[in-house]
Amino acid sequence: MTATVPTAAALALGDDALILSHRLGEWAGHAPVLEEEVALANIALDLLGQARLLLSMAGDEDELAFLREERAFRNLQLVEQPNGDFAHTIARQLYFSLHQHRLWTELAAGDGPFAPLAAKAVKETDYHRDHAVQWTLRLGDGTEESTRRMRAALDALWKFTGEMFQPVEGVDVDWAGLEKTWLADLTGVLERAGMELPQGPRTGAWAAGAGRQGLHTEPFGRMLAEMQHLHRSHPGASW
Repeated sequence: MTATVPTAAALALGDDALILSHRLGEWAGHAPVLEEEVALANIALDLLGQARLLLSMAGDEDELAFLREERAFRNLQLVEQPNGDFAHTIARQLYFSLHQHRLWTELAAGDGPFAPLAAKAVKETDYHRDHAVQWTLRLGDGTEESTRRMRAALDALWKFTGEMFQPVEGVDVDWAGLEKTWLADLTGVLERAGMELPQGPRTGAWAAGAGRQGLHTEPFGRMLAEMQHLHRSHPGASW
C-alpha cells in the first residue's frame, strides 16, 4: 500500500531545496576558483533534483516554483539568506547540510512516503556536508583574514538555525534528537577548525524562525522576483 504524501511536508522540504539551489546557482561566474564553479553547481543541481521530486508530490512543480507568492513559500529562512562572501555561503552550507544529512538519514531508515527519495538524497548530501566541512576547516584554520570572515559568517547566520528543528507536520522524525546530534556534529567541526559555537539565541523572533509559516526576510522577495521573472513574463510558453 502506498503511503499518503503529506503535502505540507513536501512543500516545506521542497522549498528548502529549491531556494538553496537558486542561491547556489547565483555563484555561477562568480566563484573564487573554477573548481568551486563546478562544485557549487553540482550541489545546486542535486538540490534542484530533490526540489522537483518533492514539489511534484505536492502538485505541479512549475506552478509551485514560479507562480506562488512570497507568503506561500514554506522554506527555512536560513536557506534564503544572500550568498554574501564565500565564507558566508560556506557557513550557510555547513549549518544546513549537517542538518539535511541527518534528516534524510533518519527518513531513509523508515518506511514513510519520503523514504525512497531520502535513500538517494542522503548520498548526495553526504557530499554537500563534506564540501562544507572541508571549506570550514580551510577557512577557520587558515589566515587571520579567512578566520575572521568565517567567524563573522557563522555568527551572522546562527540566529536562523533554530528553525531547522521546529517540527514539520508529516515528517516523522525525532526533532529533539536531530538537534542534539546536529549540535554535536557542528561542535566537532568547529573544534577542528579552531573555533567555538556562536553565542546568542537561535529561535524566538519572527524574523528568525517563521519561514515555515510564510514569513520571510527582506532579501527573499528580491530573490523570488528574479527567480520567477522569466516564467511570469511568458505564461504558458514551452521551450
